[in-house]
Amino acid sequence: MNEIDLVRLNFNPGSLWALNAIIGLVMFGVALDLKVADFKAVLTMPKPVIIGLVGQFLLLPAFTFLLVLAIRPAPSIALGMMLVAACPGGNISNFLTHYARGNTALSITMTAISTAVAIVMTPLNLSLWGGLNPETANILKEVALDPAEMLLAVFLLLGLPMIVGMWAGHRFPNFVERAHKPVKIFSITVFGIFVLGALAANWRYFLDYVGFVVFAVFLHNGLALLTGYYAAKFSGLPERDRRAVSIEVGIQNSALGLILIFNFFDGLGGMAIVTAWWGIWHIVSGLTVSTYWSRRDPQGAT
Repeated sequence: MNEIDLVRLNFNPGSLWALNAIIGLVMFGVALDLKVADFKAVLTMPKPVIIGLVGQFLLLPAFTFLLVLAIRPAPSIALGMMLVAACPGGNISNFLTHYARGNTALSITMTAISTAVAIVMTPLNLSLWGGLNPETANILKEVALDPAEMLLAVFLLLGLPMIVGMWAGHRFPNFVERAHKPVKIFSITVFGIFVLGALAANWRYFLDYVGFVVFAVFLHNGLALLTGYYAAKFSGLPERDRRAVSIEVGIQNSALGLILIFNFFDGLGGMAIVTAWWGIWHIVSGLTVSTYWSRRDPQGAT
């Protein structure tokens, strides 16, 4: 067993409760922008949404499994990569898609649908792909991971705040119109500060293992962006849709991943470090790709 597999990051129960509340607030803020019409939009444009979900929850976890076999990281890092691949799209994907001159409406729809689907698919994918690798399967056995228990946790973290947020947006539209941006900015800023504080408290571990983690996340995130783009391209989607699907698959909800790591894996070092670094790196890569696309006419792209 690798040394990093024995590391447990410092995180007390009070901090864990606070982190759970913060991610719930983040999802509530995101849901204020969602409407039932976003889900109904699947009926009017099902193909790009289906392609995006296939890339998000089928292709990326499978390709992540193959990447783990190829680069052979420590088991806890490997399981962290699998967990990230099992998470839904991240909260900034809609902004990045708009900046990249992609199909923003498709991005919003995919975010809504993938968040709902993740309630089932995140625990399922982690159990499936983590169980197929003997080394990561040992970690799952050690923590006695119960998929049903994780499903309930994901519902409480994603589903419940989303339902409440959508209800609030429908019931109090005037208030939400004024409040939704401050709520989103506040919740995401607080979460960012919280993660940076946790990283600072465990800085020694991060410095010890950051080299390989940076390499693994770089490859993994690049794989995610390419998976989304070429899944859309090979399916015949137009360029604006390809950009939206690529960003949606490449920008993962690492905040959810961290919550699950501290709730179910006791802050397992490799998992937490790779997921925290993904949360930083996917913003850098997302802005880089979006800036490149923002300077290219999507109608003229091939």
